[in-house]
Amino acid sequence: MIDLNAYLGHFAFRQLRYNTADGLLRLMDRKRIERAAVSSAAAITYRNPQAGNEEVAAEVKAHRDRLIPFAVLNPAYAGWRDDLKICQEEFGVRGLRLYPRWHNYRLTDCPCLDLVHAAAERGLPVSIPIRVEDRRQQSWLVDIPDVNLEEIATLIKAAPRASFVLVSGSGFVNSSLGRPNSGLPANYAVEISLLTAELENEIGQLVNTLGEDRVVFGTGMPFHYPDPALTKLEILDVSESVKEKIRSANAARLLKL
Repeated sequence: MIDLNAYLGHFAFRQLRYNTADGLLRLMDRKRIERAAVSSAAAITYRNPQAGNEEVAAEVKAHRDRLIPFAVLNPAYAGWRDDLKICQEEFGVRGLRLYPRWHNYRLTDCPCLDLVHAAAERGLPVSIPIRVEDRRQQSWLVDIPDVNLEEIATLIKAAPRASFVLVSGSGFVNSSLGRPNSGLPANYAVEISLLTAELENEIGQLVNTLGEDRVVFGTGMPFHYPDPALTKLEILDVSESVKEKIRSANAARLLKL
């Protein structure tokens, strides 16, 4: 299995377990997760997220066979072009993560579009977490809403050459991102950690509307335990070949592994 939604490092507002490379790998071994795309939890609240990217690069250096670094960049920060170059050419990142609500910009702002186009030129997928924490569980010091799904749809439409992975979200089937014939390019995939496999069965609906090649596995570790995502995949009412695509094949293609 390849997990496209994992983290390393400290988070400003709560203690995280398994947030070191060794700790995360122990948890992955117990759950039979072979590889994980990881970014800095600390960079979510750092004024300059590049410091978090440096920390992740050092953590994964001895584990590149299993931990795949993603860089957190802030297009509102003047030095992001230099940071992008360093992250890919020196740190070997395989993708980017954007936090528009935490870093106080909109996905449709010109600097963000510039960053996404630059990522596309470098062949780097862009991961957008819809949320970091449930808003009801946030610290009293912050009030960060989820990223609006239609705002993401506008970005996707404006950057058809880019590749996107939408993680830690739900409600896609009620937005243009999850509806057939929406007019959006097929340049995005959706990760399953906060989707349902029973009741509304959003995972199954997205497999039908987006296609089996555009749904990917992820857990949100260590913000979340991996077991719910694993259980959802186990009970999902699709063929074993489709499950295998969700477990690893779709992620491997997106990351060019």
